[in-house]
Amino acid sequence: MSETKVGVVFPQTEIGNDPIVIRDFAQAVEEMGCHHLLVYDHVLGADPDRPGGWDGPYDKDSAFHEPFVLFGFLAAATTTLELVTGVLILPQRQTALVAKQSAEVDLLSNGRLRLGVGTGWNAIEYEALGEDFSNRGRRQAEQVELLRALWAEEVLDYHGTWHRIPKAGILPRPGRRIPIWFGGNADALLERAARLGDGWFPLVPPNEHGERAVETLRRHLAAAGRDAADFGIEAQARIAGGDPARWRRHAEGWRKLGATHLSVVTMGAGLATADDHLEAVRRYVDALA
Repeated sequence: MSETKVGVVFPQTEIGNDPIVIRDFAQAVEEMGCHHLLVYDHVLGADPDRPGGWDGPYDKDSAFHEPFVLFGFLAAATTTLELVTGVLILPQRQTALVAKQSAEVDLLSNGRLRLGVGTGWNAIEYEALGEDFSNRGRRQAEQVELLRALWAEEVLDYHGTWHRIPKAGILPRPGRRIPIWFGGNADALLERAARLGDGWFPLVPPNEHGERAVETLRRHLAAAGRDAADFGIEAQARIAGGDPARWRRHAEGWRKLGATHLSVVTMGAGLATADDHLEAVRRYVDALA
């Protein structure tokens, strides 16, 4: 697995709120030689007792640290760890503000941000944040175009379908093209990722479903005139229910499909403390070594 960069999914819902614990966790992951720390994004949790009920995987009792604030904190606590959103629900956020926040994180971390974006599934969050859930995929494409323009240009006079910037710009700017990766499996998403993105977060295992998704992605890359060798793929591996042999098989499966990155998920495995999560990461890293 030497050619695949191994990282860790930040145990958002289980790590708690102690800043020292959070700092120590990130520093320990870095000291283990892990390449990156990937953070999930949710702004609001729904109340299961709301009218109509709720059956989503997260609710009001699921804790999520805000990615950009968290990365500002971790930028000062780490030196080499890549900071990754996997994924930020971009269409429920204001594009110019995301451009500003991501530029700031990238500057303060000395160029260690990788911005993973997705469209999400939680209509309640969109409603509460004042954004339209129904056109989120189409808006996402324009958002990515606008993000890159705001990062690169001093002044922007932008007239899009959903955005208007009347001769203005952000400062400071990041000084580089921050990589943007897309998350999801729908064909429209794969086409968008191949046309606009720098990488992809698959949500499938490395079986026949994963093979078909990768083949579809590569067809879209070829249609866009892009080289698949320059495009990243990051899968996730769950500790829960696995063992070293299974982890190795899973990692090898993704390596054969061309994965450039792989992150281990320790949530949902009944781990009680941050140290337990770190020990699980060590077991995973050792299994792949």
